[in-house]
Amino acid sequence: MTTELTPPGSAKYVLFDVDGTLIDAVANQRRVWEMWAARYGLDPAAVYQVALRTRPMETFAAVAPKRDPRECLAALHELEDEDVRSGVYDAFDGASELLSGLPSGCWALVTSNYEHRVRGRFARTGLPVPGVLVDAAAVAEGKPSPVPYLLAAERLGAKPDDCLVIEDAPSGVESGLRAGMTVWGVNTPAPVDGVHRHFASLREAVPDILAFTTGSHQDSTV
Repeated sequence: MTTELTPPGSAKYVLFDVDGTLIDAVANQRRVWEMWAARYGLDPAAVYQVALRTRPMETFAAVAPKRDPRECLAALHELEDEDVRSGVYDAFDGASELLSGLPSGCWALVTSNYEHRVRGRFARTGLPVPGVLVDAAAVAEGKPSPVPYLLAAERLGAKPDDCLVIEDAPSGVESGLRAGMTVWGVNTPAPVDGVHRHFASLREAVPDILAFTTGSHQDSTV
């Protein structure tokens, strides 16, 4: 591991993934997919295992190839929207302190979900919503493409090398790396391939993320 101080100067920005990074939605996602599978008479556990590794349209093709994928997607969206309205959500420990402590205009959310669901979950957990939120509808290419993170940087008026990405998933880490940004991983027991730093929990990362915005943090390469 190598460590060096990042010289102060230009503004620094933090770009957050949402599910699995700020919001603990694992149980909700499992429940939604299990209800979707039951609706089509499929094995819920088997469907969920496929959904963990693929995007929804790919999941439908694998587990329900004879079904209309548009109908499958509409059913999934219906269940997800209902879960936002009635499900129980928790923010990860440290999320509220972290987001409330960041300077206004220096952070954004970059999610593969949709804005109305993110806002619903944030309202349920009391987290603040930033001025820049890049969701699935904002881009033609989702993660692991670099496009979502590059768009967030553009909307913030930031250069990619002044941005720190906080992620938990391999596709998100790849997206941030391909965008030319520093990427830190959180909420995983082992580092995701490619991350510049790894924290077992978001709580552990809070002081260093806050320090990043001041230029007083230390860069470490795992």
